[in-house]
Amino acid sequence: VEQVHVEGTSNISVLKEQLGRVLDTSKLLSDQANNLTEALRGSSKAQGNWGELILERALEDAGLRPGHEYDVQECHTREDGSRALLDVSLHLPEGKHLVIDSKVSLVAHCDVVAATDEAARADAVKRHLASLRAHIKGLSAKHYQALHGNKAVDYVVMFVPLESAFDVLPPIDLYW
Repeated sequence: VEQVHVEGTSNISVLKEQLGRVLDTSKLLSDQANNLTEALRGSSKAQGNWGELILERALEDAGLRPGHEYDVQECHTREDGSRALLDVSLHLPEGKHLVIDSKVSLVAHCDVVAATDEAARADAVKRHLASLRAHIKGLSAKHYQALHGNKAVDYVVMFVPLESAFDVLPPIDLYW
C-alpha cells in the first residue's frame, strides 16, 4: 500500500509538471497570437503583406507555380504613365489573364468579433461592411483588367484571406 501511495504521489508530481508546461506553452501561443493581431491591426502595409502571403500560399496549395501559372507583384505602366502593381496575375488558357488582388479589413473585423454588446457589434459590422465596399470601389477604379488589353478577363477577383470576415456579416449586397 505504501509503495502504491509513493508511486501515485510521484505520478501526480509528474502530471503537475507536464500540466505546467502545457499551460506555459498555451500562454506563449496566446501571447504570440495577440502580438500578431496587434501588429497587423497597427499597419495596413503589414495587413496587405499578410494577405498577399496567404493568397500566394493558397495558389501554391492548389498546385499552381509562380512564374508558370501565375505571377506575383507584376508591375505595369499605364498609358498615362502611372504604375500598377498587381498582387497576382493568373495565367488562363489562350493567353488570357485574371487579376487577383488581396484585401484585408482586419481592424473592423476584429472589432466585430470583440464586441461585447449588440450595439457595439452592429456599429463594427457597419464599419466592416464599409471597409469591404471601399475595397471593391477602389479595385474598380484601378481598372486592372485594362492592363492586359484584350487578353484580360473583364473583372478582378478580390481575395479576402479571412473567411470569418464574411461570416460576421448579415446577408447583404456588397455593391450597393
